[in-house]
Amino acid sequence: MRTNFCMRAVMSMGMALLACTAALAQTYPTRPITWVNPSSAGGPTDSLGRMVSDQIAQILGQSILTENIAGAGGTIGAAKVARATPDGYTFLVGHVGYMAAAVSLYRQLPYDPAKDFDTVFRLPDMPGILVVNPNAPFKTLPALIAYARSNPGKINFGDGGVGTMSNLVVSMFAGRAGIEVAQISHKGNAPALVAVLAGHVDGMIEPPNTAMPHVSSGKAIALAVTSRQPLDYLPGVPPIADLYPGFDGTVWFGIYAPKGTPRPVIERMHRAYLQVMSNPAFTRRMTDAGLQLLTDAQYAPAAFQEHAEAEIKKYRGVIRDAKIPPQ
Repeated sequence: MRTNFCMRAVMSMGMALLACTAALAQTYPTRPITWVNPSSAGGPTDSLGRMVSDQIAQILGQSILTENIAGAGGTIGAAKVARATPDGYTFLVGHVGYMAAAVSLYRQLPYDPAKDFDTVFRLPDMPGILVVNPNAPFKTLPALIAYARSNPGKINFGDGGVGTMSNLVVSMFAGRAGIEVAQISHKGNAPALVAVLAGHVDGMIEPPNTAMPHVSSGKAIALAVTSRQPLDYLPGVPPIADLYPGFDGTVWFGIYAPKGTPRPVIERMHRAYLQVMSNPAFTRRMTDAGLQLLTDAQYAPAAFQEHAEAEIKKYRGVIRDAKIPPQ
């Protein structure tokens, strides 16, 4: 009898849990949601987060507030979300920098991107464009590589600072090509791009939204893209992966929740996102901004988790090979 009683109690608890889960799925959200964005207002990560959150808020029928917490390469904001209550009302707008590369850039990262968060969905990628000054002694990617091999130490690239994606992707490219590229770090990508246009450095890897106006005007030449596929708006410009299969230097973004956030909440948010991404007019705004759309399967939580973990391993190798000391 005692065994039967225990079984009935367990079954009752299970049914109650299922009922609570179903109720949560039907009623969520009941109050405004916060998306923590660990970047300054107006930047690419902030703009993308707001673009998507505005659309999802309309579907959910609740406001999504953006809280910008910049500093320490995004790790301050990410740490706040890692410590937040996993109730479905706090999310993180993630970026490859502080959710993958930071694991190897910081000695004491105050969170574990793989263990302290649940992935919700991946956002479209931002490919980079390898641009050079028109007066540089190479006009194609093979010519750049050949020049670098014939003139060791003569090529220099600008970047937005040691450990930034513009710095790490150049390091990854140089390592795969077996060439030496001197990297001149600046206080952000904007001054690095100015240095390229002025001829103070040979080139850099820059996002499309800021690189394309100068490519279109002839003030810079696009030699390659960091995505695995060519970009429609840059016909004839090859991916670096054409020469080095598997190369992928795109910047990725995604939405994370504190570990333990109820699955119905994650599923609700993911479904709302897929609904947003089914709107051609909206996705056209994304591609016009230089973003690269993915498949629905790639946006999914499990696929995003797998990708993020692979990226942590990839950038661990890039940072080790580039001999960048942890901070």
